[in-house]
Amino acid sequence: MALFLNSDIRRQELLALPKNPVKAVLDTDTYNEIDDQFALVYALLTDAIDLQAVYAAPFHNERSAGPGDGMEKSYAEILRILDMLGVPTDMAFKGSESYLPAKGEPVDSPAARDLIQKALVATEPLYVLTIGAPTNVASAILMEPAICEKIVVVWLGGQPTYWPTAREFNLMQDIPASQVLFDSGVPLVQIPCKNVAEHLRTTLPEMAAYVRGHGAIGDYLYQIYEDFADDHYARSKVIWDISTVAWIINPDWVPTELMPSPILRDDLTWDADAGRHLVRMATDVHRDQVYRDLFQLLP
Repeated sequence: MALFLNSDIRRQELLALPKNPVKAVLDTDTYNEIDDQFALVYALLTDAIDLQAVYAAPFHNERSAGPGDGMEKSYAEILRILDMLGVPTDMAFKGSESYLPAKGEPVDSPAARDLIQKALVATEPLYVLTIGAPTNVASAILMEPAICEKIVVVWLGGQPTYWPTAREFNLMQDIPASQVLFDSGVPLVQIPCKNVAEHLRTTLPEMAAYVRGHGAIGDYLYQIYEDFADDHYARSKVIWDISTVAWIINPDWVPTELMPSPILRDDLTWDADAGRHLVRMATDVHRDQVYRDLFQLLP
């Protein structure tokens, strides 16, 4: 795939560490499990982010009958959370009902079109926090490559390039869309799961102490956490997706380094080419600082 952003100077400008507050949109498979809900609340409550829109992403697992059903359930969950926080629901947009059918073939949706519209008129970098299959984001890039000059994609997905496989839920749901993120030249901040985002573990006692009782939204987050497992004895749960919000708030909490964009093969393994364009790759997460900040923002 030809690069849609050919200027290395512009890419490095966009890949500079964020200066808050930033304008952002959130692309989320919100009903996939429970971490997206925490990320959406975090993005809405922090002063570091001026959240412009929320997009429902497709997903397919035991909580949906297919990608389109997953998107619809995610959209309903977005509306539920916005309503709890008293945020106008017109900032929510439905995304794709299917994954990319093949490389280079976008899927039109209200979410993709809204991202294109917001990106083209942006006068400062628009951060696209992507915490599901990147179908909507990849489609917008393919539909209007010019947005690569205006956006920074911050994606929770995949595994570190030293890992024997890239296999991970967000990445493998839509492999062609994931390949667009690495091949198009769009400024990309990747937050891998293994050894990075997986540090963001919490427990039911911690939820009870610092989340439950903090308004309707705190009680809701506590309840979905409690309901997610039948047995919480000696058990922790990763809330993966808050890593993207945390990097915006304080990049020191999610350390990153610049490296050539990896090549994602069709078999979900990595290849390398030192001549590829640069991306920013997260290498660690300082878990305690992230949760302290999130808990303090709750009502």
